[in-house]
Amino acid sequence: MQFSLWLALAGAGALISFTPGAGAINTMSNSLTSGFRRSIWGILGQQAALVVHVVIVALGVGVLVASSPVAFNVIRYAGAAYLVYLGIRQFLSKPELDQEQAAALRNEPAWSMFRRGLWVNLLNPKAIVFFLAFMPQFIRPEQPLLPQYLVLTATVVVIDILVMWFFFAFAAKSFQRFTHNARGQKILSRIFGVLFVAVGILLALIH
Repeated sequence: MQFSLWLALAGAGALISFTPGAGAINTMSNSLTSGFRRSIWGILGQQAALVVHVVIVALGVGVLVASSPVAFNVIRYAGAAYLVYLGIRQFLSKPELDQEQAAALRNEPAWSMFRRGLWVNLLNPKAIVFFLAFMPQFIRPEQPLLPQYLVLTATVVVIDILVMWFFFAFAAKSFQRFTHNARGQKILSRIFGVLFVAVGILLALIH
């Protein structure tokens, strides 16, 4: 990949990553409940989903999903329902001021955080449609395809990890003062619960 083309790819990838969405909300929520360092597990789950989306598009399956209203809608509504479920669970969660309960919450298994991040991004068919429109701009069919897809995937993943961890997860640290009392915890739970539900509804309604 030419350096000038790669720079354009990096710029587009950064712009996409900085756009708030379900992944950013999930990252901030993880950072608040499990800490800045451990939020990386949810971010890695989100990247695994991103790689799956790239592979789907690269194999041409993305064209089928984008052209099939039934397949698209099944995945879209499943993703929306999952986000709404996460939002309601977050909204209704009770403050955890007990030291043992707080420790258990902060020590959520890495696999659990990874899995949630995976599903948050994976159940988003709009990502497949987006990559269908995005990827061809940076792929030259006359050149070997595999190296180009590897460069594209690695660039987008690395940029997204940096933005999610050092921007969204770090930004969540400024809200940690709210976690030291029941009222603050309730406010944060309701804010993130509403955000998850709102993103889920948008995913279901926006065409």
